[in-house]
Amino acid sequence: MAGQTKRRIETDVMKLLMSDYDVSLVNDSMQEFYVRFHGPEETPFANGVWKIHVELPDQYPYKSPSIGFMNKIFHPNIDELSGSVCLDVINQTWSPMFGEFAGLSLRIAVTYYYTRLLDMINIFEVFLPQLLRYPNPNDPLNGEAAALLMRHPKEYDAKVKEYVQRFATKEAADAATDGQEEDEDEEMSDIGSISDDE
Repeated sequence: MAGQTKRRIETDVMKLLMSDYDVSLVNDSMQEFYVRFHGPEETPFANGVWKIHVELPDQYPYKSPSIGFMNKIFHPNIDELSGSVCLDVINQTWSPMFGEFAGLSLRIAVTYYYTRLLDMINIFEVFLPQLLRYPNPNDPLNGEAAALLMRHPKEYDAKVKEYVQRFATKEAADAATDGQEEDEDEEMSDIGSISDDE
């Protein structure tokens, strides 16, 4: 199993490296890296640029990766200080839904699911854009963002846009990766591994 897991990590990370995404490996490790992520169009996150920290566990793809925003983001399901994405959101998305594969053997369903849906690149093309488009205020890591979204959606949108302008610029994303702090207002958050919270 260890050989399969290692090959899967190498395959997924190589696909990401060969894509249009800006990917930076940490110490040449394929299990820890940063990806530059742009906010989805037609959302308050549009024009935002974030550095996403990704750590792949040894059990990947059978265990979900740790994903965190290095520069600040205002979102109900993302911790503002650590940048961690809500573990429940990742695990719900990462778990196979076998009902969709009625009539297929379990092995074929799992193989299809892991090779098609859980490709690392889908985190950046599907999972994160959907998370930003459809926040879940009922399961918040950021209570202020959740309350504002539920009570005053237009004010929530305005605050998201303010954060994008202040903290989600190319320069802020670069500074977050380099560990540089511009000033106290633009201090970037450190990410804690969300898999440690399990």
